[in-house]
Amino acid sequence: MEVCKILHMNSGVGDESYAKNSLLQQKATSIAWPVIKKAIEDLCSENNNSITSLSIADLGCSSGPNTLTIISNLIKHIELHNNKPFQYQIFFNDLPSNDFNSIFISLQNFLEDLKIQIGADFGTCFFNGVPGSFYGRLFPDKSLHFVHSCYSLQWLSQVPKEMEMINKGNIFIDSTSPKNVIDGYFKQFQKDFSLFLKCRGEEVVRGGRMVVTLVGRTDEYPSNQDYCYAFTLLNLALNNMVAEGIVEEEKVDRFNIPTFMPSPKEIKEEVLKEGSFIINELKVSKIDWNFYSTELEGTKHVFVDSSYNVAKCIRSVIESLMSPHFGEAIVEELFYRYSKIVKDEMSNKRSEFTNLTISLTRI
Repeated sequence: MEVCKILHMNSGVGDESYAKNSLLQQKATSIAWPVIKKAIEDLCSENNNSITSLSIADLGCSSGPNTLTIISNLIKHIELHNNKPFQYQIFFNDLPSNDFNSIFISLQNFLEDLKIQIGADFGTCFFNGVPGSFYGRLFPDKSLHFVHSCYSLQWLSQVPKEMEMINKGNIFIDSTSPKNVIDGYFKQFQKDFSLFLKCRGEEVVRGGRMVVTLVGRTDEYPSNQDYCYAFTLLNLALNNMVAEGIVEEEKVDRFNIPTFMPSPKEIKEEVLKEGSFIINELKVSKIDWNFYSTELEGTKHVFVDSSYNVAKCIRSVIESLMSPHFGEAIVEELFYRYSKIVKDEMSNKRSEFTNLTISLTRI
């Protein structure tokens, strides 16, 4: 599986699109905002007399409204706390298969909204799309002041080598996965995250800031809990289809999701080992799977079936990897079953997504 060629969030603005099913990611960014705000304040405060142009990159921007929201919030906060106008060089990065068009189409409205909220005389904005993997160089030396990334760095550059057929019956790390599978995923994470830090270390100016939020876990390696319960339930749906003869067992055995949810300790160790950045803050937060229910402001005693939306959220993220392997018809049936399993689980227990937000300064 060549991840960089096929991985992308569902494009467009349809019912199954990432744009319509990324409230989870929006909430993660909202929770991380105090950390992001502190980082940009410190950057501007320490360089108040020397910076007239700010280069900001959103890595793994995807195609929904979230990337424009974070850029808007950053610009508004900078303009609010600084007396001089800045020029903004904004970079949107994701893999080449990403739907960049939806971002570019929205830019005119984005600028008009900023003028209404800030005033017409705020700094000039220059926008750029940067297709490519962030597990490699993307920008010239010392060209970035601020880097943001949300819900992207749990994705690996590839499935760990030799995983095919070893992790039988599982599409991700599970309680039944052999130790060498867990070790393989962990080592791939170490390699990828270290390379990410090295590349950003070459691209970010000295004193520049980087804030990253990713899906993680709180227990230490090796985990005694599920690495990702959402994928465990997806695995259950697939294995049920295998038992009914709808999906070939070998197809499941040959499919592994290229992602890893690290712990705070694992993150800290890689940052210290690589050496380009110092850690300002590392925050752990939780998002309940019933996050859609909390969106009903001003209403009481209204039941919202969040399970349907959770299933669609996971589908919008993972479908591009599954459809080429299992076929579109199988994937349609799979997520129908998955939504029912998620609904049953949510009626019986409370489940949460764990987020890790880390604020870094370039040494």
